[in-house]
Amino acid sequence: MTDYLLITGMSGAGRSTAAAALEDAGWYVIDNMPPSLLGPAADIVGAPGSEQDRVALVIGRGGGASVEEALPAIEELRSRGDRVRLVFLDAPDEILVRRFEGTRRRHPFSGEKVADAIADERRILDPVRDRADVVLDTGELNVNQLRVRIAELLGDDADPGMRTSVVSFGYKHGVPLDVDLVFDCRFLPNPHWVDELRPFTGLNAPVRDFVLSFDETRQFLDKVDDLLGTLLPAYESEGKSYLTIAMGCTGGRHRSVALAEELARLLAERGAVTTVFHRDVDR
Repeated sequence: MTDYLLITGMSGAGRSTAAAALEDAGWYVIDNMPPSLLGPAADIVGAPGSEQDRVALVIGRGGGASVEEALPAIEELRSRGDRVRLVFLDAPDEILVRRFEGTRRRHPFSGEKVADAIADERRILDPVRDRADVVLDTGELNVNQLRVRIAELLGDDADPGMRTSVVSFGYKHGVPLDVDLVFDCRFLPNPHWVDELRPFTGLNAPVRDFVLSFDETRQFLDKVDDLLGTLLPAYESEGKSYLTIAMGCTGGRHRSVALAEELARLLAERGAVTTVFHRDVDR
């Protein structure tokens, strides 16, 4: 059985970076794949004697191909019995505009304004986004962070079960677009207002011990853990491949980081395949 990852999404959202990260992680990557060639490419990859069992196909609009044509091709791949997952890279419109204006690249959707071209592309790709197994928000990620996120989430995914990702973030930098569950931990005492703790993050023992020392922290984690004990098997039984849980505090450096690490530990004790990503810890 061949494991296929199909990478697509909004222009400027990081398809090339995702391709490079997967190639570094050992995937056989075919970049800028026209959707009409998905079937023939799968025939070659799956031919007797082929040694490629993990293939990433990066779908773009090269050569005039339309990404929306990919959905029938994806269903055809799935009908063969192979594992096929669709990953959609996205970012807020204002960030995509800045990326195109900053690089002076021409948007694949021609138009007088970049914003109009992005709106047209989003309208056409909405059905693809709705069918994706993973929607990854790249808006607040630099190139290195995106590579790490891709590698952690998809790079070494031999387990066919549901993968769980815990993300920490700061509300002042915006709520991630790609999360399934969001928990607000701003009600907890803030280490930022403790002079000796402010320079550290939730990855450091002094901050972690401070955050976890409060009764309300333990009560909160116990209730979240209990809730996930019910939700995880339910999501998995419904065929969900990825679950992303976000912990948010004000700046994304202290409380959310410590709680994300602790929640990941609790999930691992439940046997969940779990990764942790701290989006704003270095801000």
